[in-house]
Amino acid sequence: MAADWQSFGDPIMLKKQTLTLAFISATLAAMPVTHAGTFHGAQANPHREYGAIFQIDNGGNGAIKKTLNNIENLLHDPRLKGHIKIELIANSKGFDVYVKGNGFRRKLKELQHQGVILAQCGNTLRELHVNRHDLYPFITVVPSGVGEITIRESEGWAYIHPGAPHHEGF
Repeated sequence: MAADWQSFGDPIMLKKQTLTLAFISATLAAMPVTHAGTFHGAQANPHREYGAIFQIDNGGNGAIKKTLNNIENLLHDPRLKGHIKIELIANSKGFDVYVKGNGFRRKLKELQHQGVILAQCGNTLRELHVNRHDLYPFITVVPSGVGEITIRESEGWAYIHPGAPHHEGF
């Protein structure tokens, strides 16, 4: 005990304790204060336009449903309503989303009607020997999917790549 009391008056020890308390105080002050039930997510700037490009490069109903659901969720987020532009770019096996007769025509037309840009990678069509006429006629073909993503990201758009679900029921 005596050693502790002696170090209490030590100027070097006092300086270390003061610096430690100052560091702790600064760290706590920099941390956001949240109280249970008061945080409701990030706030969108109502004077800004947002953009998001979704990439689908996996085929199959599970991957397609998950991606289209993610797009719908973003379209219906009240914070972004009227301030979001969305594009869906399909490449590799993701071209399945646009193949005629796949059961997604109605959903794709609804999304397009809501302003979603539906694009297909031209390189994929060539490399996988997919005939353009096998895709829905309302789909736009771009030279390359990665080029489209690169351009959109340089414009400040968010890049979203939903992974294929681990099981069909999500």
